[in-house]
Amino acid sequence: MGAESLLVFLIVGLVAGWLAGQVVRGGGFGLLGNLVVGVIGAFLAGWLLPRLGFAIGGGVIAAIVNAFIGAVILLVILRLVKRA
Repeated sequence: MGAESLLVFLIVGLVAGWLAGQVVRGGGFGLLGNLVVGVIGAFLAGWLLPRLGFAIGGGVIAAIVNAFIGAVILLVILRLVKRA
C-alpha cells in the first residue's frame, strides 16, 4: 500500500467515524477514536454488506458510505455492550 492509498484510507476512516459519532449520539470517541471506529467499521461493512447482498460501488464516496454504515453498526454494538 502506497503512502497516498494509506492517506486516503485514513481520511475515509476519519470521516466515516466522525459521521457515525454524530448519528449515534454518545458514540463519539474523539479524533483518534473516531478514526479507529471508522477503519474498523470499513472492515466490518466490507465483510458484512456483501454477505447481505448489498453492493455500494467504487470510489471515495462509496468507500465513505460503506465505512459509515460499518461504523454505525459498530457504535450501536459498542453501546449495547456498554449498557449490559
